[in-house]
Amino acid sequence: MPTIPVGLSRVGVTGVEKVVRIREELFFARMECFVDLSHEQKGAHMSRFDEVVNEAIGEVVLSGSAFQAETLAQRIAELVRERQGAARAEVTIAARYPEHKPAPVSGVQTQEIYTLYGRAVASPRGTRRMVGVSATGMTACPCAQELVAGRARARLSEDGFSDEQIERILERVPVATHNQRGLGTLHIGCLEDCDAQIDAKALLEIVEGSMSSEIYELMKRSDEVEVVEKAHRRPRFVEDCVREMLAGVVKAFPHLDGASFVLARQENLETIHQHNVVAERHGLMRELRDELESGTPGGRQTTLEEWLDGVGSESLRRGST
Repeated sequence: MPTIPVGLSRVGVTGVEKVVRIREELFFARMECFVDLSHEQKGAHMSRFDEVVNEAIGEVVLSGSAFQAETLAQRIAELVRERQGAARAEVTIAARYPEHKPAPVSGVQTQEIYTLYGRAVASPRGTRRMVGVSATGMTACPCAQELVAGRARARLSEDGFSDEQIERILERVPVATHNQRGLGTLHIGCLEDCDAQIDAKALLEIVEGSMSSEIYELMKRSDEVEVVEKAHRRPRFVEDCVREMLAGVVKAFPHLDGASFVLARQENLETIHQHNVVAERHGLMRELRDELESGTPGGRQTTLEEWLDGVGSESLRRGST
């Protein structure tokens, strides 16, 4: 018994570094594992965390199957909960992995590095799991672009151009604005009995497509001008990026259970300010579909913590499609 009989919400390990299998290849991943601790238990068995992680990774590696971050997180969470005798176990995996894609004009192959996430919570209600990705892109500011366009109109008018000519010029020539790198993150969570396959590539397409333009590590000059023009023809606020992600999820996964969970987040690294800007939306697929279809506010939004812990599980399932 502990000297002070108070239960703890989370006890575990962070910064666990392992090599895991992703699509038949091995990659570096960082993990966190936690359990709750009852008021009667003095402490967790810390060595068992690493034992369980190694055991679960060994199962995946030896099986020769393609790695799914959320599946491994689920297996570790269930094993940790069992070995620690805990009511709740939580596991998060973040794996860095490459994708090869061609530059937009030259077609030169470039290796882009992304982050794949797997998260799972095992409790008496079952195991909830999530898969997610994060990608970096480029956003162009609509507000500054409107201001620059306003000055351009005034100057062209002073030089004798007609209103029609001015609009033709601005239609053909991308208008300057400030731009920044943006970090988009998208997570989708499935219920215990969900058999839907959430492809990380599909999530990446949604995230990168939500911003003004994709970015590339290796580009020729023809690629650079294409990326810059594309971004300035698709100016988007940080809020726009999140809304584009949400619409992309609803469109890409029409058969996903309405009780599944979605978390979309965008952070823009500002270039003309000292601060960054962030937008986020979380909720059930059902809540998002209803709001997008009706165009009216959806009311209460289910939080990530509520969904992972299965709070109100029966109400989550009602009308789940």
